[in-house]
Amino acid sequence: MNKRIKLFFLILFFCSCDQKSNTQNPPNIILIVTDDQRWDAIGYAGNEIIITPQQDQLAKEGTYFNKAFVTTPICGASRATIITGLYERKHKFTLGGTTLDSIYNQQNYAYELRKKGYKTGFFGKLGIKNNGGLTESFSEHEVYDRNNHFKDHRGYYYKTIGKDTVHLTRYTGQKALSFIENTEKDQPFCLSISFSAPHAHDGAWEGIQKQYFWQEEVDNYYRGIEIPAPKNASDEQFNALPKEVREGFNRTRWYWRFDTPERYQESLKGYYRMIGGVDNELGKIRNLLKAKGIEDNTIIIWMGDNGYFLGERQMAGKWLMYDNSIRVPLIIFDPRVNQHHDVDDMVANVDLASTILDFAGIDGKLKTHGNSLVPYVKTGQSPYKREELLIEHLWEFEPIPPSEGIRTEKWKFMRYRNIEAKEELYDLKSDPKELKNLAGNPDYSNLVIKMRGKLERKISKYAQ
Repeated sequence: MNKRIKLFFLILFFCSCDQKSNTQNPPNIILIVTDDQRWDAIGYAGNEIIITPQQDQLAKEGTYFNKAFVTTPICGASRATIITGLYERKHKFTLGGTTLDSIYNQQNYAYELRKKGYKTGFFGKLGIKNNGGLTESFSEHEVYDRNNHFKDHRGYYYKTIGKDTVHLTRYTGQKALSFIENTEKDQPFCLSISFSAPHAHDGAWEGIQKQYFWQEEVDNYYRGIEIPAPKNASDEQFNALPKEVREGFNRTRWYWRFDTPERYQESLKGYYRMIGGVDNELGKIRNLLKAKGIEDNTIIIWMGDNGYFLGERQMAGKWLMYDNSIRVPLIIFDPRVNQHHDVDDMVANVDLASTILDFAGIDGKLKTHGNSLVPYVKTGQSPYKREELLIEHLWEFEPIPPSEGIRTEKWKFMRYRNIEAKEELYDLKSDPKELKNLAGNPDYSNLVIKMRGKLERKISKYAQ
């Protein structure tokens, strides 16, 4: 046998070994969800004030999605969409006393992974009432959120590690570290970590009128600086909103957090500091993966559960169809790819379940409304590019008028469901801040009809 033939067979042998190794060692997957982190609350997005070195590094090494959205801008419904891969209109979890149908206890990404031999874990805020269904999907789990019995810092400081009371962010980080540490090196795992930060502690308004609480390690962040006032926060922009929105929860929470320059500075710095605390936990997780020798086979996904108003339109909170409310950070880092991509296509929380199962090589029975984002991670492009995105907030709750809309790359069309309010149409290319409503302009009447039709078709499709 000549040398070339020997070399050829050696290459085939080693390739075969590599493929066998990959088959026997599916990737570990860590999904990290933050609460109320909007798309630009990360340095990599161009925010020159916020301190997020770990998220920035993850984005530089992985795939950063510049136009990532949630389909429903509220925690519980968004998280139900993440775990099931379905729109709110289908899974029907909207908060306000609703319960996620028990059928989804066995129709979610974690259940599929567990069936295929993955060790699955969940720690932190779930936000979904589901009658104890976590036991079927997660090998290990602990569900908790801010403790609203306390109207001060204890809402975030009530959990203990050993004998020490710690911030909820530190507690959640430690639960993640313990799960990873106690998992055998050759046991594939999917760990879902759901931080309560940077959500404000709403109940604190009744006491000390301070709503953001952070760890001592980030206490010095942003001292001695003044953060610029919010843009697009004029009386004119506030008054353009429907009366029910002006008098609803978005405005109430603005009074709690942003109604004076002093409170704005305190609240925004607190919001940023809380994100900094979560950022530190990401660093600890990555260090442990490296120390354990599994960093090269562990995928990390980072996403916010909804966007957030930081004073724009004189609003706080989320819930509305504007991009402030629905646009979130999304990073996917796959060390096996070893390529960075910046993606400008529209992607959404409804895509995560399909993505996770695709990474794990599982072609199960889970039917979702989303697309796998794995092609973007591998090449920066996808054959499943989304041209239109349905957005909806269906909770029947008077202080937050329900609404729905459709977003394309160029246009946003939205309407309220239960109140007398004008439809809204925005040209996102020339008006990315969504300040000039074109729906009442006769020149755009045909486009309004077209967008209304697109919305109705999406509603019909995703209700199934």
